[in-house]
Amino acid sequence: MKLAVAAFVLFAATSALAADVTGKWNATAPSPDGQAMELVFTFKVDGTTLSGSVQSPMGEMPIVNGKLEGDAISFSVDTGAFTIVHKGTVSGDTMKLTVEMGDQKFDMTATRAKAAK
Repeated sequence: MKLAVAAFVLFAATSALAADVTGKWNATAPSPDGQAMELVFTFKVDGTTLSGSVQSPMGEMPIVNGKLEGDAISFSVDTGAFTIVHKGTVSGDTMKLTVEMGDQKFDMTATRAKAAK
């Protein structure tokens, strides 16, 4: 019984320390033609499971395989034609990500969108 209580307390403490990423985040990524492409991520968190979508000039695409553990974040975006893998860390209102698309890899920073007044 004591072991079960200790495990629950450890799980609750870990969940409580997870970064809060729920909501909208803005980022800029390079497009295939070399121009900057504006992205808006919308995240939802349930425990350590991360879901949501990303809005881009190509339309809205789902976020899949999302995880949030402490300040570590990872998720993929399913474009329908290929998958884009994102891995990084969250610190306050800033998210530093390494993005992999096939053999291409680049760094990207996302910032929490300001709440509308």
